[in-house]
Amino acid sequence: MQIIAQIAFILAFIVGIGIFVRNVRRMIRNINLGREIDRNDNPAERWKKMAKIALGQYKMVRRPVSGIVHIIVYLGFIIINIEVLEIIIDGIFGTHRIFAFAGITYNFLIGAFEILAFLVLIGVIIFWVRRNVLHVYRFMAREMTSWPKNDANYILYFEMVLMLLFLVMNAADHQLQLTGAEHYAMASGEIAGSFPISSFLLPLFEGMETSTLIIIERAAWWLHIIGILIFLNYLYYSKHLHILLAFPNVYFSKLRPKGEFDNIDAVTKEVQLMMDPDADPFAAPTETEEEEGEPEKFGASDVFDLNRVQLLNAYTCTECGRCTSECPANNTGKLLSPRKIMMDTRDRLEEVGENINKNGSFQDDGKQLLDDYILREELWACTTCNMCVEACPVGIDPLSIIMEMRRYLMMEQSAGPADLNNALSNIENNGAPWPYNQMDRLNWANEN
Repeated sequence: MQIIAQIAFILAFIVGIGIFVRNVRRMIRNINLGREIDRNDNPAERWKKMAKIALGQYKMVRRPVSGIVHIIVYLGFIIINIEVLEIIIDGIFGTHRIFAFAGITYNFLIGAFEILAFLVLIGVIIFWVRRNVLHVYRFMAREMTSWPKNDANYILYFEMVLMLLFLVMNAADHQLQLTGAEHYAMASGEIAGSFPISSFLLPLFEGMETSTLIIIERAAWWLHIIGILIFLNYLYYSKHLHILLAFPNVYFSKLRPKGEFDNIDAVTKEVQLMMDPDADPFAAPTETEEEEGEPEKFGASDVFDLNRVQLLNAYTCTECGRCTSECPANNTGKLLSPRKIMMDTRDRLEEVGENINKNGSFQDDGKQLLDDYILREELWACTTCNMCVEACPVGIDPLSIIMEMRRYLMMEQSAGPADLNNALSNIENNGAPWPYNQMDRLNWANEN
């Protein structure tokens, strides 16, 4: 019977990890559909930023209640799952609490895990209440349709169940050790582990037959590890993928001042050529210039035109809504929501990925990110204030996507808003955005 359980565990573990690896490879493939970008400069500064923001969650605690609870849930959940290593070894070799030989150290760890599990459970309940009872406004925006709302709750339910299973497993195990059950009790007679929280559940198991206790403990053990494998594979389809991607996303985030925009080299060279009185416009291009050439397309209309960090941003988005709640355009009733920009980018990228999965390579589906997902009205509502970038707790840059799509509209389609086109025409003709001749600029002074 034991060998069958070991084989079943090994098969379940291989399948779970195999599906996870497949999903990760698909995600990397999708991200690599974007343009290459070099973000490997200043590694020391990047590591420091990652430690401060991704690990230290510096931006999360700017909103103390949700920030502190998030840190408890995040760190607690990660630390508790250190015990998964022991569960994996026990599952493969048929042992039970193989690390119990560590004695006091093991007891301390199990006790700490239980306290953290209880804190995680309380934190998750607080988050559930905020979403489903208090209805915090930023969780109720128009882009938060049935799936985003349900996805957030599914994760909370997952974590509640996993923490409860962990405590029930320990409580049943503790009771089996107290009764001296074979395979559970240590030869020394000592209790393997310290159970400060699950001990309160012991009265529920008093008087139960050993066989019943074993069924409860084994059921909780199996459900706990299977639940973790399901949770691991669910992450790919969930906003909680940021658990894994927050670290690389912050590392590769922009280090330059947030207000500094990227320029297109080909356009910069053209402007420099126009401004340089000594430049020869008919000079043959250098070998480097020939290799670089002109970009096939200015700006972005689909996910293929975005760079890989922007696509990584889309997968990392936590959908927390801090960007949208800080956005002045959104706060004044405009259509723009920076969170929706990131959600739409990920949805389109996933649609492209499914197209590749089905056809082997991307087949034109007649869609694109612009217009089919993100509306022009959203793009032109942006004030480029960078509040969304500043507010994001994991270093996402919605503004860069907005600006690339604006660039496409202006440079490829000449499709800017009428007011903007008028201002640009005035700048070209009058040297100022107003429709007045340069000779008439000081007329106002003569009127006084």
